[in-house]
Amino acid sequence: MQFDVGAELRRVRESRKLSLRAVATAVGVSASLLSQVETGKTQPSVSTLYALVNYLGISLDGLMGHNRVDSSPLGLDTSAGAQSGGDARHSDSVVQRREDNPVIEMENGVTWERLAVGDSSVADPLIVTYAPAGSSSVEGKMMRHAALEYGVILEGRLTLRIDFETYELAPGDSFCFDANRPHLYTNQTDAPARGIWFVIGRREMAYQTLADLGHGDEDEGARTITSAVDVLREMKAMRPAATS
Repeated sequence: MQFDVGAELRRVRESRKLSLRAVATAVGVSASLLSQVETGKTQPSVSTLYALVNYLGISLDGLMGHNRVDSSPLGLDTSAGAQSGGDARHSDSVVQRREDNPVIEMENGVTWERLAVGDSSVADPLIVTYAPAGSSSVEGKMMRHAALEYGVILEGRLTLRIDFETYELAPGDSFCFDANRPHLYTNQTDAPARGIWFVIGRREMAYQTLADLGHGDEDEGARTITSAVDVLREMKAMRPAATS
């Protein structure tokens, strides 16, 4: 399901009563480029998209249809038939069919396909594809944003730069890092690179490093994230308690 990211960015910007020029200046792009993104004439790079959602105060799942700002779920049919259960594909938050996955095609050969998120707002699960010569930044600049990134490469090869280190990732290789560190993804091969990403973290979640994720109130004692099992434990602990 191809997602019109430009139209949604414009909708959120206008709902915040922000001018196009003010937003463009704040995120470091030209007003003409932002206008082209909003009208669908061009696609943003990964780094530009992150800058925009951070400045506008929305999450990736909010941008791509989950927990949307207004009351009309993005991409869903709000007609009487759909609301009464006419479309079974959207009636269960447990399963999301492949054809319903929101897809964003970005500049420089990068595609995001958002997987099911259910009722959770903890993580953005994505299938990420980098076309040959694709990069998370058109100009080759490293980016940083408030999140934790976990991922595994399924096919192809991808180069990951973090700070002053460079890693060559092959199928089966996985990674985990604090995205506040400057980083850049590039596909320097002639074949697509594809993997699954989990981007964990929200603007309202106060953490500084990977070890800070999951720290509760002082009466709960200190808890440290050291493994994927710990992450799953903390994700479960963050979910609201079931009501009878």
